[in-house]
Amino acid sequence: MESMKTEQLFDLTKSIAGEALRAFQYPHEALPHIGDILLELQKKLGEDFWSPEEGVYIHKTAKVAPTAFIGTPCIIDAQAEIRHGAFIRGNAIVGKNCVVGNSTELKNVILFDCVQAPHYNYVGDSILGYKSHMGAGSITSNVKADKSPVVIRNGEKTLDTGLKKMGAMLGDYAEIGCNAVLNPGTVIGRRSNVYPLSMVRGVVPPDSIYKTGGIVVSKRDQ
Repeated sequence: MESMKTEQLFDLTKSIAGEALRAFQYPHEALPHIGDILLELQKKLGEDFWSPEEGVYIHKTAKVAPTAFIGTPCIIDAQAEIRHGAFIRGNAIVGKNCVVGNSTELKNVILFDCVQAPHYNYVGDSILGYKSHMGAGSITSNVKADKSPVVIRNGEKTLDTGLKKMGAMLGDYAEIGCNAVLNPGTVIGRRSNVYPLSMVRGVVPPDSIYKTGGIVVSKRDQ
């Protein structure tokens, strides 16, 4: 379970929420607390942020399309781009230089700096690491069909999260192919890739490729 731990997945200097995440051994443990983390961070924001409504703080260098919906609470950090038709439902931290694109929906998430979710993505109850990328149409599925608590599976080992809603944890530099579905409790290790059209469940180790049919290979073997 070592590769699933917070400091193994993420460079915590690459998010405004990084210090808060240090308190959690596994990043999914932070999901019920994102709202509280947001409220504490908002108390410390400086004059570089403006607030169009209570609970929403946007850096003055961020670009937000007038057709985007920004729910509360939310922080949008410097140089982020929120494009036409984006739907940020709330409890969202959008890092520096992030792209949230057309028809992308965010809910109870932390996007580290330089994350891209640019085309038709759903990202719910998830944390996306530095420079991770969601291909067009890829989504995080965050609720099991039977509504039971999400269990993370890593080979023969399991970790019961106790959460009815958990999407995916993407390590730094993770690349998710177009129209891939990350099932509840998915963890993608640092620098790993997921093939387009994949249905992923469980833990993908760092520096790996998740191929068609669920075959996982190490990049070192390629």
